[in-house]
Amino acid sequence: MRIFTASLATETNTFSPVPTDRASFEAAFYAAPGAHPDTPTLCSSPMVVLRRRAAAEGLTVIEGTAAWAEPGGLLQRQAYEGLRDEILGQLAAALPVDGVILGLHGAMVAQGYEDCEGDLLERVRALAGPGAVIAAELDPHSHLTPKRMAAADILAAFLEFPHTDFYERGEHVVDLALAALRGRIRPVMSAFDCRMIAVLPTSREPMRSFVARIRALQGQGGVLSVSVIHGFMAADVPEMGTRILVVTDGDPALGDRLARDLGMELFGLRHRTIMDLVPVGQGIDEAIAAHAADPARPAVIADTWDNPGGGVAGDGTVILRELIARGIHSVGVATIWDPMAVVFARAAGEGADLALRFGGKAGPMAGEPIDARVRILRVAEEAWQSFGPSRVTLGPAAVVRIEGTEIDVILNTNRTQSFEPDVFSNLGLDPTAKDLLLIKSTNHFYAGFAPIAAAIIYVSAPTSYPTDPAATPYRRVNRPLWPRVADPHRAGPA
Repeated sequence: MRIFTASLATETNTFSPVPTDRASFEAAFYAAPGAHPDTPTLCSSPMVVLRRRAAAEGLTVIEGTAAWAEPGGLLQRQAYEGLRDEILGQLAAALPVDGVILGLHGAMVAQGYEDCEGDLLERVRALAGPGAVIAAELDPHSHLTPKRMAAADILAAFLEFPHTDFYERGEHVVDLALAALRGRIRPVMSAFDCRMIAVLPTSREPMRSFVARIRALQGQGGVLSVSVIHGFMAADVPEMGTRILVVTDGDPALGDRLARDLGMELFGLRHRTIMDLVPVGQGIDEAIAAHAADPARPAVIADTWDNPGGGVAGDGTVILRELIARGIHSVGVATIWDPMAVVFARAAGEGADLALRFGGKAGPMAGEPIDARVRILRVAEEAWQSFGPSRVTLGPAAVVRIEGTEIDVILNTNRTQSFEPDVFSNLGLDPTAKDLLLIKSTNHFYAGFAPIAAAIIYVSAPTSYPTDPAATPYRRVNRPLWPRVADPHRAGPA
């Protein structure tokens, strides 16, 4: 059995001021055929799963390129076509193949391509032929399009947000694909459009119980797989929005019925899913109170929308400036993206004192840059943090302490959100020794930080991210969606 596998992934915020190019992939993660490490990235789990299972199951696995860029703005056309054609050329050289199993994201948008994954899957199908099994793992913050559904046999997304199950779901996709290749199942996909734009964290109710029910359904009565495609509201593309995806064993009527039932149930939960978000001042007040009540643990402030994982710069200073103004002195900050400030800090060296301007450079919504006298506590050629079984680079980085305080700020060159407490400890900082931690992430941090936190406070600060879908100036969305329309299921077509 010959199986080709590759991965091409990023998440595109079409409103972001930060463009994405080939260098964005090379800075974050790029592995030539056969060079993928034994640890997966967020979107390359199927490659690692297949490698580990090849010998035991008698598989011939041909690995292609794996590339991941941190979420950002529109992908340069030449960069997308170059990476796509690289993978397609590798597939052509591997033919004939029985199956193709890909690690994708599902929210990639390039200049001239609103549906990059659909384009890639369509071309893969044309090369591999109608008899090949084509499967792919997706991030739930993606767009489920008719082109993808037509080209693939099996699609499945992570179920958890934070994405703690991305490797498990990679195993799930590989299991289904191998079963199909061995003739044990006949996968058929069904989808239902919930017609809504929502934030759906599974770390809290009601999504916690909803996802638990989905897990229980899989493997029962002909249901092979169920996924919630949350959608990615920072992308102005036609199919943006929440959907339910069901894979059945040759029973499209069952799949259609279950997808609709789950979709309408989820639509009924739409007002209750998002985390409680508070303004900057209130969030700081709540964090101070939480730490005072539990002084052995830091309170965590999530700068929810200035999140590089949503494609923005991650160099916002609004919350940090307010903490400084209030005279709060024990804070750990992860991270502020500022490559030039890192260059200055590395040039000065560990132990040096200098006047440094950092943050607030990508656009007017980020806040004013911070000008401060700082001490360089640490410089690193390549800092990193964990995200489950994966290793995420910060690139060259520095830790600076603002003079007269114990406010320690991690400055990084590779934009990435904060996932785990080792973003601090890997650079010599003890996160539990701080009163407050200020991190840039929407919810992926939750699994790592909740065990050490006195409280987690989600703060809504100014950002270039489109935080209010009811008011976002979408131009390409092709149908009515809640909350833009009160009841889109009665509104008819756009």
